Amino acid sequence: MKLKTIFSDKAPAAIGPYSQAVQAGNMLFCSGQIALDPSTGEMVQGDVVVQAERVMENIAAVLTAAGAGFDNVVKTTIFLVEMGDFAAVNEIYGRYFSNHKPARSTVAVKSLPRGALVEIETVACL
Repeated sequence: MKLKTIFSDKAPAAIGPYSQAVQAGNMLFCSGQIALDPSTGEMVQGDVVVQAERVMENIAAVLTAAGAGFDNVVKTTIFLVEMGDFAAVNEIYGRYFSNHKPARSTVAVKSLPRGALVEIETVACL
């Protein structure tokens, strides 16, 4: 199977040895997104709501670069530094998945890269 690397300049560049997303057949595996501003590569300033909004916009950019959208997403994983932020992140997340509800896991973690409060990864079917 041929693999295709997906890149969008409207999402932050990878901060390590990985791709924003990889297409394998009709499946798209998107790396986790944190609240990096794609134009500066720096974390956005603000609380978990501000960060979740930036994360979802970064995801949208990667999906678009692959010719997909949120309706193509079949699975997400949300990583939270504070499980107490679940409701706030869920509200932002729900704005992007209002019609289609993919499978999802949410886990609490000790820390995330760059001091992020939330990270979300996605898998989509093209």
